[in-house]
Amino acid sequence: MAGLEGIEQPRGHGRATAARWSPAVEDERALKALELFGNPTEAEVQLPSRPESAATARRLTQVVVLRQWGLTPKMTEDAVLLVSELVGNAVRHTGARVFGLRMRRRRGWIRIEVRDPSRGLPCLMPVQETDISGRGLFLVDKLSDRWGVDLLPRGKTTWFEMRVADR
Repeated sequence: MAGLEGIEQPRGHGRATAARWSPAVEDERALKALELFGNPTEAEVQLPSRPESAATARRLTQVVVLRQWGLTPKMTEDAVLLVSELVGNAVRHTGARVFGLRMRRRRGWIRIEVRDPSRGLPCLMPVQETDISGRGLFLVDKLSDRWGVDLLPRGKTTWFEMRVADR
C-alpha cells in the first residue's frame, strides 16, 4: 500500500497491537509534518515522489482540514483518502522526483491540488468489485463534488473540490 512502507503493521489481535495507534500520536505526527514541510494553505508544499510521501500528505491534510479549517471528521476522512489516491497516482505514474501539494478554502468549498511535472492525463477507469487496484480516480469521482486536471506548460495539477458548510 502506498505510504505504508517502513511503518510497522499490526500483527495480531491483542492489547499490545491496539495500543500502537492513537489519535494523540497521529495529531503529533500531523503537526510535525506541518512543521517540517510547511503549510499547504500558504504555499505549495514540495514532497519527494516516494510512496512514503503519501503518509506525509495524509497527515498534512488531516491537520489542515480538521484542525486549521475546523471541518468534520467525516470530511477530513474523505479528504485524507482522496489526497492519498492523488499522491499515489503521482508517485506511481509520473516518474517525477517531486510533486506539489496545495490546499485552498473559499466560501463553501475546499480544493486540494497535487501538481507533478508529467503532462500525461489520469484516466477514470470502470471498476469491478473484485479489482484490487485502479480505484483511485473512481473514489475521487464518487467522494468529491468535482475534480479535474489543469494542464500547465510543464506538467499538470490534478485537483478535487468538496462543498463545506460555512459558519
